[in-house]
Amino acid sequence: MIDYCLLNFRVRGDHSGKLVALEKGEDFPFEIKRVYYIWATDRDIIRGKHAHRALEQVVICTSGSCDFILDNGRERETVHLDNPEQGLYIRNNIWREFTNFSDDCVVMVLASEHYDESDYIRDYETFLKEVATKDYC
Repeated sequence: MIDYCLLNFRVRGDHSGKLVALEKGEDFPFEIKRVYYIWATDRDIIRGKHAHRALEQVVICTSGSCDFILDNGRERETVHLDNPEQGLYIRNNIWREFTNFSDDCVVMVLASEHYDESDYIRDYETFLKEVATKDYC
């Protein structure tokens, strides 16, 4: 089984609209150290194509939709994101790719660490070798 989950955020709202507030210690399994967002991506582009050795992420599709393909070295699973009330929590050592972007897709990523190129595994064969040495239950 791939180590991820969907986090359901508390939504507040009335006739004037909806709001999701994300608070440290309340909504995340880690302290947020970096936030970035991605938009204006063509439908069939494949982004990501990497894993992280230590970094964890929560990915929120704030507008539109896209698909995340998650891979732990033994199996692959596709998660469709289209709800700004949910976040996809991806632990470390998971290969991730995302594609199938709607025209209005905006993806926000909240990360547990600052950018560190040495944390990235950008070659799939290297990823497979590294996760093969991990001791899983």
